[in-house]
Amino acid sequence: MSTKGKKTLGEINIPEGTEVTKEGNILIVKGKKGKLQKDFTKIPTTMVFEEGKIIIKPPGKRKKDLALINTVRSIINNMIIGVENGFTYKLKIVFSHFPISVKVKDNQVIVDNYFGERSSRISRIVGDSTNVTVSGDDIIVKGPNLEAVSQTASNIESSTKIKNKDLRVFLDGVYVYSKEKGME
Repeated sequence: MSTKGKKTLGEINIPEGTEVTKEGNILIVKGKKGKLQKDFTKIPTTMVFEEGKIIIKPPGKRKKDLALINTVRSIINNMIIGVENGFTYKLKIVFSHFPISVKVKDNQVIVDNYFGERSSRISRIVGDSTNVTVSGDDIIVKGPNLEAVSQTASNIESSTKIKNKDLRVFLDGVYVYSKEKGME
């Protein structure tokens, strides 16, 4: 990146086996784990494709414009990593008295018997390619889209949020304990 007298350029190398195309303001990344697309309509940057590289140009020279390049670069890098390797989040089911049971049905994760409650706590699975499995006291969320995988894990974790009790004593819930690149 150069900053002297010119607009700052952000460069991203495209690895072999990954195809990146742009249709209007939508960036499409294809790889061995799937296909991702992201709409960059509201982000005012210019993307130029050269052989094996994407060059991101800001709309101006202000600090805010230059910071925008790093945001776009990290979004595109996460898309490339996602279609190459994928992302895995692991959650642990923790309970002390009432045994919590977790089921996956359609595009929902259902937590039953949380603190002995009769009603189930339901959280939504985000994205079409996000896969959620329950094995023992672990919940494994996998997929190529980092935003969808992390939001699904967050939805599951926040569905078991404890209210009106001391959090140091009542530790029951579902908690994220591992964030990894790659899907086994």
